[in-house]
Amino acid sequence: MSDVENSIEAAGNTLLSIKEELKKFMVGQDAVIDQVLIGVIAGGHVLLEGLPGLGKTMLIKKISEVLDLKFSRIQFTPDLMPADITGTHMVQPDEQGKQKFVFHEGPLFTNILLADEINRATPKTQSALLEAMAEKTVTALGEERKLSEPFFVLATQNPIELEGTYPLPEAQLDRFLLKADVAYPSASELKEIARRTTGNDIGSLQQKADAHFILSMRELSKQLLVSEHVMDYAVSLLMAAHPEEQNASDLAKKYVRYGPGPRGLQGLISAARVRAIEYGRVHVSKEDIKAFAKPVLRHRLFLNFEGQAEEINPDLIIDEMIMVADQKAVGNV
Repeated sequence: MSDVENSIEAAGNTLLSIKEELKKFMVGQDAVIDQVLIGVIAGGHVLLEGLPGLGKTMLIKKISEVLDLKFSRIQFTPDLMPADITGTHMVQPDEQGKQKFVFHEGPLFTNILLADEINRATPKTQSALLEAMAEKTVTALGEERKLSEPFFVLATQNPIELEGTYPLPEAQLDRFLLKADVAYPSASELKEIARRTTGNDIGSLQQKADAHFILSMRELSKQLLVSEHVMDYAVSLLMAAHPEEQNASDLAKKYVRYGPGPRGLQGLISAARVRAIEYGRVHVSKEDIKAFAKPVLRHRLFLNFEGQAEEINPDLIIDEMIMVADQKAVGNV
């Protein structure tokens, strides 16, 4: 085996141990755990959407424990100000007793930032995250400060309590690599949740990796092969969401106003590379692309008025987009 193959095998085993450790806490959310981990390792930000009480916040906190990363939490509220996130300059005396401005870092200076109920803050405060999410920097009084690596924003939002909320604008949604939908547990899963959380065996999880592992795995993923036909498949999938394209899906033509931009394709390839490592492969397959089509693209499909009025689920459109891409791939063989 080559050095790359050995590294992929070792990284895949570590990733598996991380997932198994998180499953000790989270019940019945295997897909969400997988999506969040791959999003973090790929270097992106993740938006988790689900009903209250499903463990979104605790999952993010437990990930910081297992990965041994610095963790900060911001509870977003309408009265939260940008300086509460980024930090602020304060006047304080120096060693000679002279007054000077000193910058005090906000909770943004961390590795994992939990943006809890992000849609409850005003657009002015939400936009304070944009520079950090895109550039990994914070600018205050004209001075640019770099954030430590790795840096991730893991945000949560409630899909049903819309009163008093401020929906994220399209430009900010596009900054999230993935959007994970946290489903309601089944009856058997509810029983297991009750057993684990109301007994005496609630404990902390063991550390399974660190920041070095995440950064090294991110670099390793860039070495994986993406063949021309797999790249063409990903492009076909993306273009099937654009209603003005000849090969767009029927649902996209009817309900989509704007399809995903270039970040959608970048996100598909980045997530697929990490998934390939998880499965011990040195190349990306079409199955890797399909597996992350919904979490990468569902928040990048901007519905038209008819789509919003009929409350069309973007996942249904993506299912048809996959069918269109599959048919085109078969036709090109």
